[in-house]
Amino acid sequence: MWAFRTARIGSLLAATSVILRRCLRLGVAMAKSQFEYVRNFEVQDTCLPHCWVVVRLDGRNFPRFAEEHNFAKPNDSRALHLMTKCAQTVMEELEDIVIAYGQSDEYSFVFRKKSNWFKRRASKFMTLVASQFASSYVFYWRDYFEDQPLRYPPGFDGRVVLYPSNQTLKDYLSWRQADCHINNLYNTVFWALIQQSGLTPVQAQQRLKGTLTADKNEILFSEFHINYNNEPHMYRKGTVLVWQKVEEVRTQEVRLPAEMEGEKKAVARTRTPGGGLEL
Repeated sequence: MWAFRTARIGSLLAATSVILRRCLRLGVAMAKSQFEYVRNFEVQDTCLPHCWVVVRLDGRNFPRFAEEHNFAKPNDSRALHLMTKCAQTVMEELEDIVIAYGQSDEYSFVFRKKSNWFKRRASKFMTLVASQFASSYVFYWRDYFEDQPLRYPPGFDGRVVLYPSNQTLKDYLSWRQADCHINNLYNTVFWALIQQSGLTPVQAQQRLKGTLTADKNEILFSEFHINYNNEPHMYRKGTVLVWQKVEEVRTQEVRLPAEMEGEKKAVARTRTPGGGLEL
């Protein structure tokens, strides 16, 4: 019985091998067939060399998503920490990213100027960052929202922008941080008027119409005893992720004089990236 089964398995393997060889030959023939011209319709989206490549992700229709999942207003620390966890996962998977900045429902990822990742194709940069981020959001959801089930999968759109100099990259990051400050200050006052003063959203919006930064700070301090400067940095300024140099200590045998033979010494080495992410 066993001999029969062994012989039968052997014949099946031999037949499978023949079929695979035929499929490979057919595949090569098809690759060089008359239909190969369709590859000419692919867009050549190679990013310019010597530029910082920035991929920015934004949550798709996140006001509705936040409402459906009972996010705290004006800021939900669970949601912000989840976003940062996703960004950290992206950076650990794609080590050509040197810095990431996030606020609210968006995150920006900056790739090295000299990165030749996937031949600098913009579509690869964007789709891989977006897919890794979105899948991480679902994967880690329960770690931050233990009592809140995920009602439907979130979506993130992305764009790729090239910045030719250090100054333009710095200005881009400054712009995103300024956007964080403007939006968070408005939302902090807006929700304080609704939650503590009992105004409707329309009334709160009307109250804040035409106000400047100083006016909003005054409302917060005089009416709600809130010093905006004491709000968490994560709310006011966003979150920055950078690679941190980590000192790696290894113990190894070294050649020593006879009287110290066999003694071990700790050898310190510095490695980066991959050592750790700093928030």
